[in-house]
Formats: sequence, C-alpha cells, structure tokens
Amino acid sequence: MIRLALLRHGHTHWNREGRVQGRTDIALDATAVAELGAQRLPAPWDAAALWSSPLERAAHTAQLVSGKAPRTDPALIEMNWGDWEGRIAKELRADPACDHRDIDDWGWNYTPPNGESPTALRDRLVPWGLALTRDSVAVCHIGVMRVLMAHATGWNFDGPAPFTVKRNRLFVIEIDGDTWRLQPEPVRLEKPTT
Repeated sequence: MIRLALLRHGHTHWNREGRVQGRTDIALDATAVAELGAQRLPAPWDAAALWSSPLERAAHTAQLVSGKAPRTDPALIEMNWGDWEGRIAKELRADPACDHRDIDDWGWNYTPPNGESPTALRDRLVPWGLALTRDSVAVCHIGVMRVLMAHATGWNFDGPAPFTVKRNRLFVIEIDGDTWRLQPEPVRLEKPTT
C-alpha cells in the first residue's frame, strides 16, 4: 500500500479575486509566501517523495513547506477551464447564458467550453497515482484534489461532497491497487521547531 498526501497550493491574487485559474500560471501572492514559509511538512511526510504540479504556485508551495525542490509531473496540472480561465466565477454563475455550475452539480462529464471534464482529469491522475512506488506528497490544485478524493470516496460530483478541501492540510489517500481510500482526518502543516 502507498499513501498519497495531497496539499493545495497557497493563495494567489486570482484566488483572492475569485477568478478561475485553471492552467494559467499565476504566482503565489506575498501573504501566501510569508504564511507558507512559516510552516513545514510534519513527520513522516517530510521524508516522503515530493511531487508538484509544474505550475509555479504549486511548485513554490512545495519548496516553501519542504525546503527542497519538488519533482514535477504534468499529470498534476490543474483542470483546464478553457474559455472561463481568468473570469470571475461569481459573474459566470450569474450569467444566465453560461453553464458555470457549483461542483455538486457537475457529474463526471461536466466540461467547461474548450476545457476538461473531471473524467479526463481522472484519466490522467489515476495512472500517475498507481505508478507511485513510495509514500508521496503531491502539492497541487483544488480540482486535482477533488477528482482524486472523489475517486477515493466514490463521490460522483452529484450532491454535497463528502469532504472539504482546506489549505495548509494534507489529505491522505491510501492506494492499494484498485482500492483507494481517503483517510477521514487531514493532517495539518506544522510550525518549524528551530
């Protein structure tokens, strides 16, 4: 069995503005850099293999909480939001001509215009997870985390999610072949002891 701990990247100015980021490569803001610089991966996760999305906000988060450069993989890049990237989510939902929905109304095949569905994201993430050879931390994005956690819990993006993704916490999935299980409690990042 392999354990995979998922950590969401820190805030960017687009997060704070409510913009859809997707694959747009937006850097962490100064507040996030300061906050993450004061936190570390707890044991035993500080000795696990360290992965991240190739996007700067994820790779920088990984470096800040571990003190080392992560190995990046394109499988971990955020869901492609297509034509909606850079737009404010609240405005998209208010537009009656737009099909921007809350996550509990997606289903696995919901696809933004010129974007990517959760199914397509799962199709690239599950093989990546199955190829892991040791316990690992992956610093990534909320869409990636939701898809992996949905896969591990059997949630189908229809109705309230059985989990809430929060920052500065590791969400641990146990991978045992085709059996994936989400541990019930996330693990908090900790303050350095030095």
